[in-house]
Amino acid sequence: MHSDRKTILIISQVYVPDSPAVGQHFHDAAAALAKRGHRVRVITSARGYDDPTIKFPARETRDGVEIRRMPLSSFGKASIPMRILAQLLFLVQAITHGLFTPRLACLFVSTSPPMCAAGALVIRALRRVPLKYWVMDVNPDQVIELGKMKPGSLPVRLMLAFQRAVLKRADDVVVLDRFMGDRINKMRDVSGKLHVIPPWAHDDVLEPIAHEANPFRKDYALENKFVVMYSGNHGFSTPVTTILDAAVKLKDRDDIVFAFIGGGVGKDDVRRTIATHNPGNILDLPYQPLDKIKYSLSAADLHVVTVGPQVVGVVHPCKVYGAMAVARPILLVAPDPCHASDILKDHEIGWHVNHADVDATVAAIEQAADASPERLARMGEIAKDAIDTELHSSRSIARVCDVIEKGVTTPRTTTPAVEPAEPAHETAA
Repeated sequence: MHSDRKTILIISQVYVPDSPAVGQHFHDAAAALAKRGHRVRVITSARGYDDPTIKFPARETRDGVEIRRMPLSSFGKASIPMRILAQLLFLVQAITHGLFTPRLACLFVSTSPPMCAAGALVIRALRRVPLKYWVMDVNPDQVIELGKMKPGSLPVRLMLAFQRAVLKRADDVVVLDRFMGDRINKMRDVSGKLHVIPPWAHDDVLEPIAHEANPFRKDYALENKFVVMYSGNHGFSTPVTTILDAAVKLKDRDDIVFAFIGGGVGKDDVRRTIATHNPGNILDLPYQPLDKIKYSLSAADLHVVTVGPQVVGVVHPCKVYGAMAVARPILLVAPDPCHASDILKDHEIGWHVNHADVDATVAAIEQAADASPERLARMGEIAKDAIDTELHSSRSIARVCDVIEKGVTTPRTTTPAVEPAEPAHETAA
């Protein structure tokens, strides 16, 4: 009875149950679109993005979404040439599938990885369907600001030309915050089709867990400890060196423990600090499964969110939402202003320090550790209330779905439970 439905095609090299956040966000939007009555198909990789030894089913349906997983699409992240080869192979397979997808109505891709947009341009040109572009990071700005490439170099000029081509041809562009919108509009003015929609915490799997009922704290002997936690990707754009330096200075306080959970290039800094100083107050832990993350995040007393000094508007500090969803205060290490500092100013849910200011960071951590349980609990309550109201996942997911539906004729069968609303500090351009 659904043979007349048109297909919304999502191309993403990562998708659930793989761990990267972009795949989780695509899943949330795809599942919501399926509930609205659309046929949704995802083209993704058959192997784990970080760990290619993990293999997923070639075909399956999750939450009403058809998933097609391509072989030879992930060889791990250890080698840049192998990563490029994997993306190229994935691109060829995605284009082939896109060209032969029945009743194609719309393409939906993001900047992560960027080659997905290249494939979408080919499919759009040949199939003449709308393209919706989800900007999750901004290049070439990112590689320039992180010192990986020089402005004006040939690779940068090529990346800029590619981004402008995608922005020109995209029917709608979604960015994650107002700072990112400013950068995109400087690259190419898309203000007439720009939508500022923040990402969301996975509040369907996140909830505050009391310390005394949290097995994670017991497993890692964190009872009676004040836990300062950084959880997520340790990347060039989210440096943790200031927190590590503060941890070394606080190594004689046996009531404070620092937990670094996740992966990424910044994990080398964590391991180097442990090897050099042997501080005894630093835990180095891997990514936690999604069904366990409510326990790991709730194990913290203070969550660390970092934004690199040069990357405001280039990447988005998604970690702030997970911390808020489990009702924990935040230590923000970032420039001001940025999206996360806007949130802290609006809601007064933590402390804000600058990168490299180790003394101020130590002072903020000690203030938090010595604060009354009532004060910390109140900050957590305010944070959780913001997630449950203006930053609730249903709001952002509904807005993303509304953007994708523009120009797609399949009627909705389900009306979103929560109508879209503009979050603080953001307006759709």
